[in-house]
Amino acid sequence: MNTKKLLTEGTAALFGAALLYSVTLAEPAAGSKVQALDVAIREWSVPTSNSNPHDPAVAPDGSLWWTGQLSNRLGRLDPATGIMREYPLKSPNTGPHGLAFDREGNVWYTGNYSGLIGKLDPRTGNVSEYKMPDSRASDPHTPVFDQQEILWFTVQGGNFVGRLDPRTGKIDLKRVPTEDALPYGMVITSKGVPIFCEFGTNKLAKIDPKSMEITEYKLPEKGTRPRRIAITKGDIVYFTDFDQGQLGRFNPATGEVKMWLSPGGSQSSPYGITVTPDGMLWYSEAGVLPKNTIVRFDPQTETFASTTIPSGGGVVRNMAATPDGRVYIACSGVNKVGIVMANQARVRDTALRSSTN
Repeated sequence: MNTKKLLTEGTAALFGAALLYSVTLAEPAAGSKVQALDVAIREWSVPTSNSNPHDPAVAPDGSLWWTGQLSNRLGRLDPATGIMREYPLKSPNTGPHGLAFDREGNVWYTGNYSGLIGKLDPRTGNVSEYKMPDSRASDPHTPVFDQQEILWFTVQGGNFVGRLDPRTGKIDLKRVPTEDALPYGMVITSKGVPIFCEFGTNKLAKIDPKSMEITEYKLPEKGTRPRRIAITKGDIVYFTDFDQGQLGRFNPATGEVKMWLSPGGSQSSPYGITVTPDGMLWYSEAGVLPKNTIVRFDPQTETFASTTIPSGGGVVRNMAATPDGRVYIACSGVNKVGIVMANQARVRDTALRSSTN
């Protein structure tokens, strides 16, 4: 494989040291090298029509949860029985977007239409709401808990990153330095540092968990638009380049960036992404029609495998990986949620369903 390497001086060290900024641009793999992805994909229609299920999440009990962005509800699926339940939210037109679970099993969500963070207690159905302290932060986007149980979140159009302390309800907001950066997907490193995508420009960024100072890292290609992000056990960051049809990798320890053309090509619009416990990267190509794809990337061999989503998908905006290696998806345009199962996970799923019959 021919590669092109760029070296420019900079301060790309994620944790403060000056490093040499390095990027490798990988040539696209030939079509014959993209393997067929051997998985089973099960899908369920959600109870409320035109719900626009947006983000999925894995609950502590293994159930699949989703946000009904247009139905003003959260939903739960028991994968073993197929039983679904929906939970109405407190305020009208909340626009639930992203989900995160705390250690007590409460589910937290971002109110993307209403400038709030919500908490639902699944045991009682009670909902608590926390309004943004700044009216400009009107569209909270992606939530994620750090190791101290502080909830971090992005605010896309408002151009903020925020944190909420569940113990006090206090919310702190920090403006992103780049105007119209559109902070989007977010992950937490093993050291408790939030890293997020700036979808409106070609940058990733981190925010100091104590001072809330933001450091931005420009990606080498001007047209790159990082949208969703995943992080491995070794704190290697992967992101989907929605505009140029690429998968990207950023190594915080070395500053190295590497990009691969996605199997569907430059117009494939890679979107939702996650990493399973075995280190495999999974994402979906939203621009491949009539059926979106599920793509698996092996970081060790740098090879791709791909398959289509049976229902078409209708845009998989986010994904969530279970501890046993399954991938939960929400298929917005076709009003479904689903589970992607590789061989071993498929065997476990069959055994689980048999035990409940």
